[in-house]
Amino acid sequence: MTDADLEAITTPQDDVAPAFPLTSGRQRGYHRAAVDSFLDAARAAFEQSRADFGADDVRAASFPLVKEGYAIADVDAALSRVEDAFAQREREEAIRRVGVDAWVAQARDDAQQVLDHLSRPHRQRFARTGILTFGYRIDEVDHVADRISAFLRDGAALDVEQVRGAAFRMQRGGYREEQVDALLDVTVEVILAVR
Repeated sequence: MTDADLEAITTPQDDVAPAFPLTSGRQRGYHRAAVDSFLDAARAAFEQSRADFGADDVRAASFPLVKEGYAIADVDAALSRVEDAFAQREREEAIRRVGVDAWVAQARDDAQQVLDHLSRPHRQRFARTGILTFGYRIDEVDHVADRISAFLRDGAALDVEQVRGAAFRMQRGGYREEQVDALLDVTVEVILAVR
């Protein structure tokens, strides 16, 4: 199925006001129906306190890019707020279930694992792609990794939005995307845990 087919099947009604600003011209944005459907599912899961949907699901959400889609920055900002709400609820539930001391101990353990991983030498912090395959730019990832280390080790300023918004250019033989993304996800969880 092509983007045009998907768009034709799931284009929202013109008489319904869009939930977010739309892109125009050659700029692409998130597929409107995909975003609306995901946010409806997230809202229902939150209102029903379902255990099968949480902050991880919001963080992992991705949407096709199409012409006249939702503006990416606006949707990402909304998703950050939704993720925060789920994380807050998950933290409260975990504290009720295991107690504050166990919750803090788990957050410290997660933070230490991230810090241990990032204590590796520059250019060796993550597995690399092959010489003909693209991965995240090593110097950019190492820069973000240094900021995370300073936050975890020394309490340097670092906001969850800075970690969520980290974006890296690509290079041949770069760091493997899935490893970097997994570490960033754990870092976000640690920051949300101590907020």
